[in-house]
Amino acid sequence: MLQGLFGSRKDIVGIDVGTSSVKLVQLKAVKGGYRLLNLGIAQLPPEAIVDNTVMDSVAVVDSIRGLVENQRVRTKNVVTSVSGHSVIIRKISLPVMTEAEVEASIEWEAEQFIPFEISEVNLDFQIVGPDPKDPAQMSVLLVAAKKDFVNEGLTVFHECGLNPVILDIDSFAVENAFLANYDLEEGDVVALINLGANTLNVNVIKEGISVFTRDIQTGGNMFNEEIQKRLGVDGEQAEQAKLGGDPGDMDMGVLAEVMSDCAETLAQEVQRSLDYFSATSADDKVTRVYISGGVSKTVGIDKVFEQRLGVPVEIMDPLRRITVSEDLFDPAYVEAVGPLFAVGVGLAMRRLGDK
Repeated sequence: MLQGLFGSRKDIVGIDVGTSSVKLVQLKAVKGGYRLLNLGIAQLPPEAIVDNTVMDSVAVVDSIRGLVENQRVRTKNVVTSVSGHSVIIRKISLPVMTEAEVEASIEWEAEQFIPFEISEVNLDFQIVGPDPKDPAQMSVLLVAAKKDFVNEGLTVFHECGLNPVILDIDSFAVENAFLANYDLEEGDVVALINLGANTLNVNVIKEGISVFTRDIQTGGNMFNEEIQKRLGVDGEQAEQAKLGGDPGDMDMGVLAEVMSDCAETLAQEVQRSLDYFSATSADDKVTRVYISGGVSKTVGIDKVFEQRLGVPVEIMDPLRRITVSEDLFDPAYVEAVGPLFAVGVGLAMRRLGDK
């Protein structure tokens, strides 16, 4: 959505650069949906990316380049995404006007809502539709991302010899993947929670349109840090234990307590956001939650969320309706890693020339 450096209609690959790993997805549009062409993941060294900021560009470039080569990706055209405190998403109300008129006035309008200098940000918008409360007004989704933050991310791809053609937002990429794989009933208000290593993306959608987004700077690394601290193990053992692997000689009682405490903390953060949404949207209450991202694989986290939020919680499958050839991909592996690729699948659905 944010930056389309548009060219001819060519193949693209979606690359999601997270804090702990790089995920790659390539899809082919076929009649009635998509077919999976490519799916790959490469781990990033600790501290290579901190708080959505690239700290070790050499390590990140090496990971992306290695992943692209290993997956034998031929196209250079990449769709990627951003999130975090350098990205601002606001739903604003404007008098009904054409897209060209919004384009002409958006900088002036944005100044009232963006806490950065307008000269320091890349701006984009999407007209959502008429304001249900006032027919003379319309709802517009305004997105701003700090230029230095955007350029830093794009430079990494340029250094890999790749061509970033569209820059999306993590929350909207997850939304794309969700809407391609799930049906919504009329009046459904659904929260999509992408649980990353360092960031939670919250996106509430009503009737297929985003009505509330928030990025929270916490995530799965909290589990690892607490397991290391309270059980005196190294990072690799902590990661294994978090995902339900062999805990070795760890104290199972303490481990269970750590897992429960951390899951509860994340659930409380999500609850605060959903409570805020409900308080500011008179009649709308979230009726179902879908979780994705690496942390969604943490044993029992869906049940902790369900208990805390009081609504059904499901682990999202971003490949649910995508044709996956059993000759090319191991079905058990694809099912196991699917939730990690929610952002990547949404990115891979984008096409050159998209808004």
